[in-house]
Amino acid sequence: MSGPPEVGIGIVGYGLMGRAHAYGYTVAPHVRALPVRPRLRAISGRDAAAVERAAAAYGVDEWTTDWRELVEREDVEIVDICTPPGTHAEIVEAAAAAGKAVLCEKPLAADHVAAAAAVAAVERAGVLGAIGFNYRRLPALALMRQLVADGRVGEVRLWRAAWLSDEFLDPLIPFDWRFERRMGASTIADLGAHLVDLALWIVGEIEEVNAQSETFTRERSGRAVDVDEASAALVRFAGGARGTFELSRVCARRPCDFWVEVNGTGGTLRFDYPRLNELWFGDAQEEDRLYGLRIRMPRTGGRSGRASATGRPSSTRPRISSSAGRTARGSPTSRPDCTCRRSARRWSAPPPGAGGSPSRRSRRAACRGRARR
Repeated sequence: MSGPPEVGIGIVGYGLMGRAHAYGYTVAPHVRALPVRPRLRAISGRDAAAVERAAAAYGVDEWTTDWRELVEREDVEIVDICTPPGTHAEIVEAAAAAGKAVLCEKPLAADHVAAAAAVAAVERAGVLGAIGFNYRRLPALALMRQLVADGRVGEVRLWRAAWLSDEFLDPLIPFDWRFERRMGASTIADLGAHLVDLALWIVGEIEEVNAQSETFTRERSGRAVDVDEASAALVRFAGGARGTFELSRVCARRPCDFWVEVNGTGGTLRFDYPRLNELWFGDAQEEDRLYGLRIRMPRTGGRSGRASATGRPSSTRPRISSSAGRTARGSPTSRPDCTCRRSARRWSAPPPGAGGSPSRRSRRAACRGRARR
């Protein structure tokens, strides 16, 4: 008995995101039934030796140092773009012109003109196109959007979102494409793209923005740095809600933390990335003895039970914690059991005699890594 038909995938870029996408295509058919089976036909990169090793490690059939050759292959039906943002638009336009479906990592381009040209190319060719805003697919954030749309928090009044990391804290980090604006490496474009997308998706269009940015280390390896290391914005949504955004890559001991919160006339919703399987919800209509936020864990399957962020079974009754830090049963609220080992450091100091912490460079690599061109 034959399986579903294959769909040929070509990945442009072999760094962290190229590796992550290759893994996703490989395991997807084992997670759920698909109408097609992804086949990793080709991968491209500038360094021949490195991309050859990547192809072997990722299970890709063939490799090339010319992305145009990949785009023109007849056995490639989907072009997946995982290169630095400044290169995205040109590849999107070429792939669309060749009749390929396009999946592009965010941000779509380094500036609005290039992004608009990429969108126009996809629309003109009539091919499928998508941008990798993967956090929409987190069940907790999807539930947040659903609850807002269902009116569970009433009229939305406030939105706040932050993404903090220490990726650029060390002034001795050598210069690379992440510090060059023309390559689309700004903190706003990299981290902020996700938060702005979530705001538009959950709350709605933004009408006014008042923002500021700063670069604290203005030179690396003798070259000028022209990207922001920290940015913040006040916004007004079309529906009347107000919002704030904060983005930074210079927050010491913040490895890769982001959270979003919605405050409405009837309740509050909060999502915190280190506990990505949980959504905190406070209902203004609940009785006073239940004052505070409780955890909502979205159901993603048919079983009535739920699993906590650590994978252990959880009670079907949500935990209700008060603003005084005590549960409704009166017992002290425990510190979160975070699945991210580094984030857990916020809650307890290392025991006496413990060894030193991982280097800042190793923490950054484990958290986000750097895409190679």
